[in-house]
Amino acid sequence: MTNDETGIDPEALRAFGDQVSFGETASDYASHRAGFPTEFFDLLASRGFATPGQQALDIGTGTGTIARGLAEMGLHVTGIDPAPELIAEARILDQAAGVQVSYQAGTAEKTGLDANQFDLITAGQCWHWFDRSCAAQEIRRLLRPGGRLVIAHFDWLPLPGTVIEATEALILRHNPDWAGAGGTGIYPAWLGDMAGAGFEHLQTVSFDVPQDYSHAAWRGRIRASAGVAASLNTQATKRFDAALAALLKASFPHDPLNIPHRVWLATGLVSKE
Repeated sequence: MTNDETGIDPEALRAFGDQVSFGETASDYASHRAGFPTEFFDLLASRGFATPGQQALDIGTGTGTIARGLAEMGLHVTGIDPAPELIAEARILDQAAGVQVSYQAGTAEKTGLDANQFDLITAGQCWHWFDRSCAAQEIRRLLRPGGRLVIAHFDWLPLPGTVIEATEALILRHNPDWAGAGGTGIYPAWLGDMAGAGFEHLQTVSFDVPQDYSHAAWRGRIRASAGVAASLNTQATKRFDAALAALLKASFPHDPLNIPHRVWLATGLVSKE
């Protein structure tokens, strides 16, 4: 059943995840997927959600966009992801940024890490791929008393008449199984996941920001999405990319494209008792 507030059925999206391998698109992922914006990290700092010196874990770290941002804020960061190709790209980006993050392969449901060792755990743009109940319980095990979980998203918004709406329709023509279309960037079900694992003082925060993409960068961003190179074969991806290039030229010739995005996060604490 589709969640009317998100526009996306979380269970269908997780089921589609069985077809997805982001390692297949690691280069585009690193080059073209815009990481969380500066405003996101400013919010973590201003709300006291992340402070220098904390021990932090970024689960589903991908190319390290949140892990790197936390390291730049002065936190001691570990990143976990099941795709070694993405971890390799993360290390390259960290070196260019002049920060150090410790990475290891692992999953949200079974990290293999010792209990009660982190002050902050983040999960950016990935909660929908997890066995959410198991992941929430594992994260609670890893957090110290008083520790915080932040589940965050940075989603494009497929507003009527926009290039995003047209791009999603094109993805569905090439990949009808894709379950990620029509989202609002808001995920109320995640609050239930956190409450079910015993997290307290739940909060949500959201705000919208634009993100500019050149035509080439938008094509790369979409190739790096779950509905294209992460789940289509090479030839199908090339056919899609050619179709997107034609769509942009014919219907959205302005360059760069202004892509509306929404930052949304849910956060909660482990009891200090």
